[in-house]
Amino acid sequence: MFVKICGITNEEDALLAVAVGADAVGFVFAPSKRKVPVSRVTDIVRRLPPDVMTVGVFKDELPERIIKIINETGLAAAQLHGVESTAHVQAVKQEVRTVFKAVTAGSKAFYEAEDFKADAVLVDSEIPGAGEIFDWQMAENAPPGVPLILAGGLTPENVSEGIRKVKPWGVDVSSGVERSPGVKDPILVKAFVESAKRTGRELETSDDNGLYDIEPYNWEEDSTWR
Repeated sequence: MFVKICGITNEEDALLAVAVGADAVGFVFAPSKRKVPVSRVTDIVRRLPPDVMTVGVFKDELPERIIKIINETGLAAAQLHGVESTAHVQAVKQEVRTVFKAVTAGSKAFYEAEDFKADAVLVDSEIPGAGEIFDWQMAENAPPGVPLILAGGLTPENVSEGIRKVKPWGVDVSSGVERSPGVKDPILVKAFVESAKRTGRELETSDDNGLYDIEPYNWEEDSTWR
């Protein structure tokens, strides 16, 4: 189970996420309470282990600008959280190794997610990034062959239920593990990662339908993100 802790604003929280077993950390460049300067992200990324995926989160930003920031900061991946077209996503993908595309559960973009050719599709609520939970049944009929990352209102208390319901490739959390906007709670971060990983192992052990055969890359074996 791939676990991403998003909305990181400082080095301490980034190192905390890594220490408790998160596979990825996300930095927001889109308008948000958690938006961070490019220079700060550059400094944080330099201090993280090379086997941790670092993700820049953008919303309706020009592909050229996204690529420039990814290159400047040394980030490994881009997450597109707006209404980007398939051409937009693919333009970024040509220059950025790993690209996640966020879509609203049940939307046209969700059902046509395969067209984006992204490495994974992040399924969120109607207002992406707002930390609002949605009806998980809306994420059950995703196009086959598209790795899903479940987001939207996840917490240590409900992440196991969400994983069992949707059976995603990964999960993403931000506000659900915070003390205040942009400041993570160590206890909540640890509990979230442990619950998600444990549930993922349990489902993988009992998987008879090949649900976890979908894997666009193996971050555990490849330590050359940057």
